[in-house]
Amino acid sequence: MRKTIMAAAASLAIFFTMQSGSAFASTTLTSVVDSVYGTPYRTGGISTSGFDCSGFTKYVYQKMGVNLPRVSTDQFKQGSAVSKSELKPGDLVFFNTTGKGVSHVGIYLGNGEFAHSSSSKGVRIDSLNNSYYKARYVGAKRVLNQNSYSLYAQA
Repeated sequence: MRKTIMAAAASLAIFFTMQSGSAFASTTLTSVVDSVYGTPYRTGGISTSGFDCSGFTKYVYQKMGVNLPRVSTDQFKQGSAVSKSELKPGDLVFFNTTGKGVSHVGIYLGNGEFAHSSSSKGVRIDSLNNSYYKARYVGAKRVLNQNSYSLYAQA
């Protein structure tokens, strides 16, 4: 009987976990990311028909009332630098994918994960510990002020 109850409880836990969609608490940030998840990559793209990396971050931030510059190198000039150990949801994370400085940007979601528009897979979520991104990580910037963070990104 005890095994049956434990099995039923485990099944319900799995069922409700599968129904929740995102692994992250629901915030404006995660809702916007979820709404465009899977959108294809498009060079120069800034809309739900296709995003490049900086078009994606610009779109998401616009939904949170923040106007970002159009390209990743200019976005890197915004906000204040944040160490990897101090990242909070909503922080911009930057990468050197071309060997010529900042060339890719995403949005930190928490738990070591970030959302971005990948040139091969479109809008997706990856781990900062993924060997590809770990080797190319440049830094992070905090663009949201405390009030915006509380409103849009804090769980």
